[in-house]
Amino acid sequence: MARAIRVSLASVPLLVATTAQAATPDIYGTLEPFASEAVYFVVTDRFVNGDTSNDQREQGGADPARRTFDRRIPGPNGESDNIGYLGGDFKGVLDNAGYIRGMGFTSVWVTPIVDQPDEAFTGGKPASWGSFWTDQGKTGYHGYWGVNFYKLDEHLPSPGLDFGGFTKAMQGQGLKVVLDIVGNHGSPSFTMPVDQPKFGEVYDANGALLADHQNLPPDQLDPQHNPLHAFFHTTPEIAELSNFDDTNPAVMDYLAGAYAQWLDQGAAALRIDTIGWMPHAFWKEFARRMRERRPGLFMFGENFDYHPDKIAPHTWAENGGISVLDFPLKERMGEVFGRGKDGKQAGYERLEGRLYLRGGPYANPYDLMTFYDNHDMPRLDASDAGFIDAHNWLFTARGIPVVYYGSEVGFMRGRAEHAGNRNYFGQERVDGAAGNPIHDSLARIAKVRAASPALQRGVQLDVLMKGDRAAFYRVYQHDGVAQTALVLLNKGDAPAAFEVKRWLQAGQWRAALGGGEIAVGEKGRLDATVPAHGVEVYLLDAPVTRADLLRESSKSMAAGRGR
Repeated sequence: MARAIRVSLASVPLLVATTAQAATPDIYGTLEPFASEAVYFVVTDRFVNGDTSNDQREQGGADPARRTFDRRIPGPNGESDNIGYLGGDFKGVLDNAGYIRGMGFTSVWVTPIVDQPDEAFTGGKPASWGSFWTDQGKTGYHGYWGVNFYKLDEHLPSPGLDFGGFTKAMQGQGLKVVLDIVGNHGSPSFTMPVDQPKFGEVYDANGALLADHQNLPPDQLDPQHNPLHAFFHTTPEIAELSNFDDTNPAVMDYLAGAYAQWLDQGAAALRIDTIGWMPHAFWKEFARRMRERRPGLFMFGENFDYHPDKIAPHTWAENGGISVLDFPLKERMGEVFGRGKDGKQAGYERLEGRLYLRGGPYANPYDLMTFYDNHDMPRLDASDAGFIDAHNWLFTARGIPVVYYGSEVGFMRGRAEHAGNRNYFGQERVDGAAGNPIHDSLARIAKVRAASPALQRGVQLDVLMKGDRAAFYRVYQHDGVAQTALVLLNKGDAPAAFEVKRWLQAGQWRAALGGGEIAVGEKGRLDATVPAHGVEVYLLDAPVTRADLLRESSKSMAAGRGR
């Protein structure tokens, strides 16, 4: 929070939306309903074990190469990773809905829920500490090895809490459920010493075998003569995963039917895994079918690429109008908020060029999902202050914020997959999070965003992006609501003074975090001191009347919304 030089002591509410005059022009970054959300991402099995009765601890049998529960990979200094199931389930998430909502999140993204193989994989390369795309000994705890996309995996539900019950109960706690889905692949399918049940197989809604890789490498499949091979491409995919044939209409029918079923059970939005591995035509048809079922459905995809021109086409209407995780901005966030290779951080100017507020490649940059790490990459390697700075940015700048479970306390910071990235969080850590400086500062700024239409949807105008300081406006004016937010960020180790005059409209500006008001006159200025690793958001609940602010906001609105 910041201490303003001219602050009254009056207590004010966080947000009182002001009704704008009917004649005021529209100004906004986006009108997408999902833009009001803030998303907490959990690998469900690794969050909290709320029901030990569904752990399936005996699954895989007595063979230690095939058992599925608690498969540890030893690491240095007594550390370990785990590639087996650890018990996290729907009940563990639901039991902690208040914890998630209390941090200011409004949605929870859960990993895929579909049925997985019942054994550990015996093919591929052995998984070891810090290895990547090595699946030998690994299980489907993560949910991305689907074998029956119509069936709920048995590790997740509890009595009275199937997926439909889970989404309904979460809604009752004020949280939407974002469902992670996979389109391009199934389970590992070849290189097993002996063919294992379910691996490389696909089952239909009635439980009948629909496709089977038969433990054959892709180039030995014969889709023209063997109906069980027709579901797959004959070229390899990631590691030993089966590669679904997007040109086969049966693949589209199968996947669209399965995911329509889960939509009907309450999924509020879809996150599409590895969207870049299938052509745009496939996803355009898929999106059409999903939105025919659920008009206005919000979807976002993962194309792990730091080049904006590579991921932006997914967002275009001609390709289905599917948002994406903002990998290009994520890359820069690591530079700006992480420890840095030489212990030095980059300045805010490194972020400015990746916002694409005007003339960028995206259909609308304000609809992108913004994040700094996830389960497929090393977690952010940052100090507590670095996490605090990253959250202050994430919840005030353009985009829809996503935070990976545990980051609210710096859990497993800097760790990659098979080196702790997906380690078990657990109820004890949840219960101990309050009082952690990362957690508490995250909750403060997330709640400011949750109450501010300007921070959720407003067009962004940058005033300063340099070194340890950033200042920008978020301007929103639509449907009788008008609000301008002025955001001041300081990621330095000492307090920073700000003097803002550019585009500053006269009026009573409220300090959302520090409290009090600043009265700004015509051609006035706002002076504030923001503490080290701090943020302040000043709110003006009034229509835009200043000519240059109106002009620049309108120009940015038109330029920021592309194809």
